[in-house]
Amino acid sequence: MERGNDTEVTEFIIQGLSQIWELQLFLCALLLLFYAFILPGNILIIVTIQKDPRLGSPMFFFLANLALLDICYSCVTPPKLMINAFVGCKTISYPGCIAQMFFIHLLGAAEMFLLIAMAIDRYVAICYPLYYASVMTKVVCWALLVSSWIGGFIHSIIQVILIIPLPFCGPNELDNFFCDITQIIKIACTNTYTLEIVMFFNSGLGSTVCFILLLISYGALLVKLRAGSSKGKSKASSTCITHIIIAFIMFSPSIYINCHPFQDFSFDKVVAFFHTVVFPLMNPMIYTLRNKEIKISMWRLLKKYRM
Repeated sequence: MERGNDTEVTEFIIQGLSQIWELQLFLCALLLLFYAFILPGNILIIVTIQKDPRLGSPMFFFLANLALLDICYSCVTPPKLMINAFVGCKTISYPGCIAQMFFIHLLGAAEMFLLIAMAIDRYVAICYPLYYASVMTKVVCWALLVSSWIGGFIHSIIQVILIIPLPFCGPNELDNFFCDITQIIKIACTNTYTLEIVMFFNSGLGSTVCFILLLISYGALLVKLRAGSSKGKSKASSTCITHIIIAFIMFSPSIYINCHPFQDFSFDKVVAFFHTVVFPLMNPMIYTLRNKEIKISMWRLLKKYRM
């Protein structure tokens, strides 16, 4: 599409996971196999929590929504990645690229805010157990969930609004397997130094602050549990440790990716792959393996439908 003497870019070329097509095809086949086992497991978690009235506490309400967010998040980039690998195509349209960036940041930020909501839930349950039922009502839980989605939308729409006005006149190659904001900014036909600073504060610094606050809050809860009575201490401590593990899995790659927008490292693509594809599906599974109530309910549900 012509515009004056410049050519406006209407699509981007995604290099993929590897320059060797056979290796990329093999990795995508492994990814498809991974999805065949893990994706149904996450769906089973959601169905189990919805079907079992004994799992009606706010903690399991947030876990079901975490599983849903992770399923959606892990379905943003892999479909295009596998299609491109199997078909041998490496392109993505400009609107498709913008949409991919929007949903990656929408779902990623919403999940970060949801983890904060889960931390609030654990704080009330451990510090104010007598008032837990009256404080963490359904209205409050839904308000925290909706706030997570709104926060994710605001974060994502800011990113997209800043990207759309950028002119792209070539080159149009992205050394990644999805539309990465940092690389999109670098191929723009204008000076983007200020925009990179803004993105660093919006994504990198924001993720770091949220992560530190979560670690401080869960650390304080573990200290309080250790100093308190032994009743229910083991179960509450296990839940807090699980949340810390999920926070590390969720935030560590995000901080690594978003805190160095000015230069590329060879390890970036590997971290991005685990962050956008593998880890999201693993988060609810890790929580389930460490929670006896969900495991029992899942087996009960499977036996019921088997019979």
